[in-house]
Amino acid sequence: MAREPLLTQAQKGFLLHAFTASGAIAGLLSLSAVMSGHIRAGLIWLIVCQLIDGFDGPLARRIDITTHAPQINGHILDLVVDYVTCVVVPVALFIELDMLPKGREFWFAALIIFTGALWYARTDQETDDHWFNGFPAAWNIVVPTLLILDANNATKQLVIIFLCGLSLSKVQFPHIVRVTKLRPITLTVAVIYFVALTWLSAQFPNGPEWAKPILVIAPLYIVGLSIWKTWFAPNNR
Repeated sequence: MAREPLLTQAQKGFLLHAFTASGAIAGLLSLSAVMSGHIRAGLIWLIVCQLIDGFDGPLARRIDITTHAPQINGHILDLVVDYVTCVVVPVALFIELDMLPKGREFWFAALIIFTGALWYARTDQETDDHWFNGFPAAWNIVVPTLLILDANNATKQLVIIFLCGLSLSKVQFPHIVRVTKLRPITLTVAVIYFVALTWLSAQFPNGPEWAKPILVIAPLYIVGLSIWKTWFAPNNR
């Protein structure tokens, strides 16, 4: 006789919604840690946000959450949490850690918040083959990278202006997990980057110097892939 499942599909769906929403709590803990002077803890909590965001999508598709827990719109919930953890919290860290030039910090922070809000409201966020239209406001990756690399003010300002502009563009960035083109290479690069970022975050500011170039090489790979997809891929011609 078959055993009754421990949880129904509906209960699993609600638990997964709660898991997604917990990302906002992790973001709050990150901000609280940095404001208390515990920068390492703040960076680690941002890593936790990325882990939650990375796992909830595949799990939602696996249990067909739209069918079994329709009372909560998982897509909207994910957008709300992502805007908090990928945009609002990183911008607060930028300001709290004095990473932006004095006298101009408001304008750069406002530009990130503004373009991030517009990107999350785009109706053409993702293509049918799972490429993002525009830079997907992943400031929870950009800010720790700039902090760990100790980028100078000119570099930070150029990166902010460049990426904010890309958020409003049609340049296509890969969904790391779902894009099939070069998936083995992309996933390998992403895992190596994530391990390096986690390691350097846990040891900040004393991480190994040899690991830091990974934080540059991996984004350059993604940029190269995005340029190929946007302008040279056969199906885009």
